[in-house]
Amino acid sequence: MPEPAKVHPPLIELTIARMKEFIREPEAIFWVFAFPILLTIALGFAFRDKPPDRIPVGVVDGPAAKQRLAALAKSPVLQPRIYKADAGREELRRGKISLLVEGDATPVYRFDKTRPDSRTARVEVDAALQTAAGRRDVMKARESYVTEQGSRYIDFLVPGLLGMNLMGTGMWSIGFSVVNARLKKLLKRLIATPMRKSHYLLAQFLMRMVFLVLEAGILVAFGWLVFDVAIRGSIPLFVFICLLGGTAFAGLGLLVASRARTLEAVSGLMNFVMVPMWICSGVFFSYERFPDKVKPIIRALPLTALNDALRGVMNDGFTAVQVAPQILVLAAWAVIAYAVGLKIFRWQ
Repeated sequence: MPEPAKVHPPLIELTIARMKEFIREPEAIFWVFAFPILLTIALGFAFRDKPPDRIPVGVVDGPAAKQRLAALAKSPVLQPRIYKADAGREELRRGKISLLVEGDATPVYRFDKTRPDSRTARVEVDAALQTAAGRRDVMKARESYVTEQGSRYIDFLVPGLLGMNLMGTGMWSIGFSVVNARLKKLLKRLIATPMRKSHYLLAQFLMRMVFLVLEAGILVAFGWLVFDVAIRGSIPLFVFICLLGGTAFAGLGLLVASRARTLEAVSGLMNFVMVPMWICSGVFFSYERFPDKVKPIIRALPLTALNDALRGVMNDGFTAVQVAPQILVLAAWAVIAYAVGLKIFRWQ
């Protein structure tokens, strides 16, 4: 007689089933593993160590246009070009140039003061024209460039991309899985089984944790091999922060999907939760640019806490004590999200 098949505990069986379901979805594999690598490649090479791109500026055609063009062309930062007045203003409006020099005897700088590149162009253009007019600097300064690991933009970017990916895949993988099962009446069938609700939800978490290790490991290894972005702090602490962050966002995904009945509904809720964090939590630029009054709210967001903790360990070699505030924020989000999601979860 054939030996009976080995039966695992319900939680293990559910976790294995969810892992098989995930592996059979090529789109999910792409977004979890391939997309972060492609994004890192694109942004990493865009901001690699190279001379800065010249800032395009315009000079309105007129009596002083050629003289101004020659003066601006000597600047290693600017890329000047002569335009007719209407054409130059249109190019400025469309963002094709950062500043437009108008006026005859006295130059007039037309630019958008809210654009960093326009403010830089204003300083460089004025310096070039003032030098051409005879100004001499009374003091010469030297430049010292920062290039060590931990201070480059790519060192800021990789932890932010990792945090963003942990948030996105944590929420989408669980949220869509639960709502899709609800749409297919699979959850309704599971009600008739002796399976506990907590087992089903924990299986979603465990599946997420298994792939989280691979996901984070691949991105970190890629950043290290290609861009020399290393982990300067404790690797066990770094792994713990990744797992805790993944748990927090998995809990948020469960909370969002606990009662959503359609994919459209869960998609809208996911974007409602994630878009503010994409913008405010310091993925691509520092949240220090925001007003001081809103910074405490931004620091309380789970993605902000995760990014700050990852950057602290990777770039600054912070210890557990130094990232304890961020760890507490992530732990609070994980516990509250899972507890509330479990409480309000509905099978149908």
